[in-house]
Amino acid sequence: MLRMPLGNMPVGNFRKRFRFTLEYVMKKRVVGLGEVLWDLLPHGACLGGAPANFAYITTLMGDQGIVASCVGEDSRGIDALRRLEELGLDIDHVQTEREHPTGIVKVELDSDGQARFEIAHPAAWDFLRWTLDWEHLAQSADAVCFGSLAQRSETSRCTIRKFLATTSDRAVKVFDVNLRQSHYSRDILAESMKLADIVKLNEDELPKIMRLYEFPHKDERSSAQRLMREFDLEIVCVTRGGKGSLLVGGNDVSEHRGFKVHVADTVGSGDAFTAGLVHEYLHGASLNLMNEVANLVGAWVASEVGAMPIPKRGALEHSLAEIR
Repeated sequence: MLRMPLGNMPVGNFRKRFRFTLEYVMKKRVVGLGEVLWDLLPHGACLGGAPANFAYITTLMGDQGIVASCVGEDSRGIDALRRLEELGLDIDHVQTEREHPTGIVKVELDSDGQARFEIAHPAAWDFLRWTLDWEHLAQSADAVCFGSLAQRSETSRCTIRKFLATTSDRAVKVFDVNLRQSHYSRDILAESMKLADIVKLNEDELPKIMRLYEFPHKDERSSAQRLMREFDLEIVCVTRGGKGSLLVGGNDVSEHRGFKVHVADTVGSGDAFTAGLVHEYLHGASLNLMNEVANLVGAWVASEVGAMPIPKRGALEHSLAEIR
């Protein structure tokens, strides 16, 4: 059952409450910057990569989700571009790379649907190039979401930082930490948080980061507040899987218990959470509403197979209204 009374809400009222398909809301240009790859799940290959997952959910919510990445000039790359286009995403800013293959990740799921990843290296997205096209994209973006994984190579790391530096003062920069294997470092994390306005990490990543910087970790709230002060952030978000999330922003704190769903797999659910959070932030929502919508969208993706599920009857609000 839902922890909050949204499941039986008529679709019309649901749409009014969450606003993400209303015609009068001006679309924001929101960029997912980093990796595009194929998740090789036990049941088959699904298109993924945190920035691409984020951009897809952003588009479903009514903004313009744009993928800025790179795929190989191979069959997987061709399939990735075709699939992104089928999903309604802008692929004009996806680069191609002749000498390196499209990224893949072997994904193993435990009995609870929790994912473990084995990430191929190198991949096309390790070679992101700074171009005039990306300069124009950066200048026009209302928000950019980036992570640590795509910064594992110096080439892509430099390009990502150039992209962030080129955005306008009004653009919101979101660092979705996503610690994967050993593909991160103390310096990369610190510089990324300094560049960000919003940082999102999960309950396992937070104590790791606190230890990495030799900060005390008494509880999630105090640690999130310490990161806010240390890196001059607007919001720190700590996700807790099926147990909801904590948002800390300025002097405000929001806790949400999450929504109970039958979990198919958790691949992409955190990226969906980030998309919901950023969408609501861009449209002026309160901290509590950001938290509620982000949990709802994350729960929906966790209840479906793969990171880019198709909503029922072609509209996201239909799927979200049925979560119980």
